[in-house]
Amino acid sequence: MLRQAFGGTLLLALEILVAADLIRTVAVSPTLDNVLVLGLIVLIRTFLSFSLEVEINGAPPWRRAVASGAATIKQAAQTALGPDRR
Repeated sequence: MLRQAFGGTLLLALEILVAADLIRTVAVSPTLDNVLVLGLIVLIRTFLSFSLEVEINGAPPWRRAVASGAATIKQAAQTALGPDRR
């Protein structure tokens, strides 16, 4: 639980930093060098966000979709209905 809360906070902070860099690059001086640096920063932070999300959830996004599909919905319905209404 603590790991997910802390990881979610870090992910939000990375997204805010990307937005701040984007605004700074566009608003202050949109030169080619600044745009290239912004692109590099966005790539690095995207990789960090992806890695952090995999660490928090324990599986890559394409594997979570398989694990959290119909089986999860069925399990939730069974839990909601109780043991006598399966």
